[in-house]
Order: sequence, then structure tokens, then C-alpha cells
Amino acid sequence: MSSSIKTTDKAPVKAMNKKKQRAVVICPGRGTYNKEELGYLQRFHSDKTEIVSLIDDFRDSQGQMKVSELDGMENYSMRTHTAGENASALIYACALSDYQAINKDEFDIVAVTGNSMGWYIALAVAGALKPKQAIKLINTMGSMMTKGVIGGQMIYPIINDEWNIEREQEHQVMQWLAQANQQRDCEVYVSINLGGYIIFGGNKAGLKALEALLPVVQDRYPMNLFNHAAFHTPLLSDVSKRAVELLPAQLFNAPEIPLIDGLGKVWQPYSCDVEQLHNYTLKTQVVEPYNFSKAIEVAIKEFAPDKLIILGPGATLGGAVAQSLISHHWLNLQSKANFIAQQKENPFILAMGLLEQRKKVVL
Repeated sequence: MSSSIKTTDKAPVKAMNKKKQRAVVICPGRGTYNKEELGYLQRFHSDKTEIVSLIDDFRDSQGQMKVSELDGMENYSMRTHTAGENASALIYACALSDYQAINKDEFDIVAVTGNSMGWYIALAVAGALKPKQAIKLINTMGSMMTKGVIGGQMIYPIINDEWNIEREQEHQVMQWLAQANQQRDCEVYVSINLGGYIIFGGNKAGLKALEALLPVVQDRYPMNLFNHAAFHTPLLSDVSKRAVELLPAQLFNAPEIPLIDGLGKVWQPYSCDVEQLHNYTLKTQVVEPYNFSKAIEVAIKEFAPDKLIILGPGATLGGAVAQSLISHHWLNLQSKANFIAQQKENPFILAMGLLEQRKKVVL
């Protein structure tokens, strides 16, 4: 008697369940809501009324312009939209809305990081700050200089045309930095390590002295950043002290998702010391350099993501992230040309501020 194997057209349930892609989410900093981003909330997030209303209500209680009004203005104003008290809350509203729009059935968010002010947004995204606490902290920190910006920031490249970091050039730039600080009344520091760029923060005399020493490259650098203070430098020590007085540790929780800070440290959900997280946020990173490049290195090496998702508005962080990947030969990337080819074939970086890449992320 012959036996037969019973077959079926139905695939096993496990095979039908598509494996999620591991993703690290990157939160943007202050310089990401520009003229092209005007109307970002209206275009992409007309359905996120709960988030926007909460932020608007808080701003209204402080006598400040609502983010929905800022986003809905007919014309972009450098002075209005880049002012700290407006830019911080506006970018937070856009970025948090973007995070909520990510298709969580497609992506497993394994870690969160951010650049500079993006650290505050990362705290909110990862759940270390609940919504009401997040807008209080972000708005408070963004409004610290309504009476006058302390110092300024200037950006300068240390890469060649193929986005490889030139170590000799970096060393020379640091020598010029030391030279500038030897001049009378000059204070200038490394503020942010941003892929193939260094952002300096300092007082007016310090930045002017450094600018005079740095050779002009690409007809645009060294470039002073409009309406930016000397973030992540000792010049902000008074801001740090005020922040600690206004924003107690009780505002913070342990994160729900691992957080990578500007030193490359990972804050884990089940082993996070909330007091230390508060100290890092309002003391350490306010007055010490923010190493975004190190945060990206830790993101790729410790969490091995399938994708890096950069929240909007804007997409200016894409270049800095790519330069960090190239410096570690991640995915065998050796140059700018390699990176562009990789992005066309199978993008590793998905910037939600770019429409084509956004489509790959949202529901």
C-alpha cells in the first residue's frame, strides 16, 4: 500500500510574517527648519492634532507664538524661525510627528540618538521625557537667550571632495584653534563633531580670531551660523545653572528605548540612573563638546541597524551621517561616490525630510 504526503497551498504562518528591519532613529538639531521646510507640519502632519495642540497650548501659556502659527506663516523669516525660543519647539513638533508616522510594523526601533538640540528630542522620542515634560524642557532650553544670544557658532570642513576626513587638516585646524585662544579676550572651543565638519563655539573675539586663521574653502567656509549661540562650550555655564534650577530630575524617566548621547554613552531602559541622565542633559552636554560622530559610530557598531532613519524637518544631517559611515568603512563605503551609489541601489540612510526616502518609512 503506497503512502502519499498531504500537501497544502497555504504557507506556514511564520513564513508569512515579514521580519522587521532594525532601525536607529536620529533626531535633528537647531539648523533643520529652513525656508524649504515652511509648512512642514501642515503638509505631512495635519492629522497629528494631539501633539501639536499640546505644544501650542504650552507655548500659549508662556505668551509665545504657537508652532502651528509659525509653520503656517506665509513667508519664512530668518529672524523669527531661527530664534531659539521658536526653532526648538517648532523642530520638536515636526520631528516628534515624524517619529509617530514611522511604520512600526516595518521597523523595529532599536536605539535613538540626536545632534545637539536633537538630544532633547531624542529624550522625548525614547520616552525618557513624557510629552508635557518634553515640551517644558525643550521650550525652556530654547528660550534661555530671548534677551540676547551668548556667543556664536562657526562651521568648518575637515574632509576632502570624496568625504574622507583629512587627519592632517584636522590637526592643523586644532592648532589654529589653540592659536586663536592665545589672543587677548578670545574664547573659542570645539562645540560639535559633525561627521566631516567641526562646529566651533565661542565669543565674538574668539570666533573672529579663528576665522582669520582658517583658509577659505569651497567659497563658503568658515561659515558663521545665524542665531546660534556657543552651545556645548563653557560659555553656557550660567545657562546650565539656570536649567538645573528650573528643570528638576523628576521630569525624567528611564527611557523605553536605548538612548545614545553626545559622548557615545548608551542609556539603557533597565539600568538608567535618572539623576545621571538629568546631570548629563542639563550640565555635561550644555558646556562640553557634543560628539555626534561618536554617537553614529556607537549606533552602527553596537546596534547593527538595517537602516538609519533621520527625522525631519530638513535633511541636512544626511551628509554628516554619511561621512561618519565612510570614516568607519561601514557597508564597505570608501567615498562620497560609494555612498551615492549605495543610496540609489538600497538606501541605508532614510531621511524623512526627503520625499522619496520618506515614502519608504511611513505607513
